[in-house]
Amino acid sequence: MDTTTIVLLLAAIVTVSIVIIVLSQMRERARIERARKITAQEDAYNRAFRLLSEIPGQYLTADLKLLLIKRMEEACNELAGLKSNLPVKQWQESAADLKKQILEKRDSTTPVKIDSPEKSNYVKELLQNLFKMIEGMHKSGRIDAGTAKKNLKYVLFLVHKTHADLHVFQARDHVRQNQIRKAIHAYHLASTEMGKSRDNPLAMKAVKSFRTRIKELEAMSAEGNDGQYHESQSKLDREWDTFLHDDEWKKKADYDD
Repeated sequence: MDTTTIVLLLAAIVTVSIVIIVLSQMRERARIERARKITAQEDAYNRAFRLLSEIPGQYLTADLKLLLIKRMEEACNELAGLKSNLPVKQWQESAADLKKQILEKRDSTTPVKIDSPEKSNYVKELLQNLFKMIEGMHKSGRIDAGTAKKNLKYVLFLVHKTHADLHVFQARDHVRQNQIRKAIHAYHLASTEMGKSRDNPLAMKAVKSFRTRIKELEAMSAEGNDGQYHESQSKLDREWDTFLHDDEWKKKADYDD
């Protein structure tokens, strides 16, 4: 075998080796990228599902629920295309069933009391994550600007309501303990929180309700009519607990500026 043949043979071996290494690296990069995409979409699905499951039921409107389901469905579609080993079909069926229930107004809503600073902060964190998710859906073109603006504004309103819920709970506790001044202060804090959403008629209606509670509390306490106060307070408390889903309250809020 002459020198030229040996050189060509060695060159061919080197070339083949390089090709094999390059192809191997490309396959590895493709595998890593696929794994990354699967993880990202699985995380997206889990985040949306967590928000849908853990945000207090009285806070989530049908529009917010449908946005969360939309994000879950998008993640499932991506995962199906990536041929992941996750139970994507089961997730898709579950999301489709829940979407149908919401559209037919058959989905259940379980209210959650905001009765501790820890719970208030946790719900606030969930709402902040929901805010970021909606922002991300807008930036990626999944929802239009109008839909994004409407829902982002409402989520900010919910953040303020979370703090107001805690102050109301504390006010009620102060009333039970006959700590009237502390109760009045707590209602003032609740009113301040809702006042941060001045462009929301429902929030302004709540502010007026808190002011009414404060005046009644001050007047009845001065007159010594505690029993009458508690009866009136019970009615006002029920209104606050249901005002996000009370159609009559919402109608009044729409026209009572």
